[in-house]
Amino acid sequence: MWQATYEQRREEIAEYFDRTAAKAWARLTSNEPLGRIRQTVREGRDQMREVLLSWLPHDLHGRRILDAGCGTGALAQEAARRGAHVVAIDLSPTLVDLARERLVSTHPELAHRIEFASADMLDPAWGEFDHVVAMDSLIHYQRHDIVQALHGLSARCRHSMVFTIAPRTPLLAAMHRVGRMFPRSDRSPSLEPIDPHRLDMDLKTGLHSPDWQRARMQRVKRGFYISQAMELRR
Repeated sequence: MWQATYEQRREEIAEYFDRTAAKAWARLTSNEPLGRIRQTVREGRDQMREVLLSWLPHDLHGRRILDAGCGTGALAQEAARRGAHVVAIDLSPTLVDLARERLVSTHPELAHRIEFASADMLDPAWGEFDHVVAMDSLIHYQRHDIVQALHGLSARCRHSMVFTIAPRTPLLAAMHRVGRMFPRSDRSPSLEPIDPHRLDMDLKTGLHSPDWQRARMQRVKRGFYISQAMELRR
């Protein structure tokens, strides 16, 4: 049952980012100097964030946006600067607290535009949105879980959903195999390499309404960071 596999994976991700990786993630998303490998990850994430934001309307006044997997809040801040009301959700309470702190210290004037919460991004209690953004928050899930997650979100989204997956490449496939060799207690949640074209085919029949169509796709590769952006529009 997809819900069971999604919930199991969700708990693994929540525990990892809230306990094991919170400090490293805070540093990665700061302006502190990094080593060569992590610097490429930071640069890749910055580039991907710009891609996803560029796929949203420039003027977001009157728009309600779900930032699903908001991390430390960089994308939510930029969307709020463009006028959106943002519901910024992450599984990690530690990262959500850090996102709030950074917002208050850097852009306190935007506080009324962003609602931060540690919660499940799929919870229908959050209501409806004009746009959904899920940057690197689906990359740990299997293809059928991604389809079901987007199915649920598409029922509550009016205009577009932009998200990223870990594209199936020889490098990522090798990293995935090697990662499974480590003891479970030492593993971070592994990426799930996904074939974008197979996912595209599944989404044609797997969304809430046939009105949804896949629009743009763009891959970002920067050193050790590789991610594929996809856009779905009504």
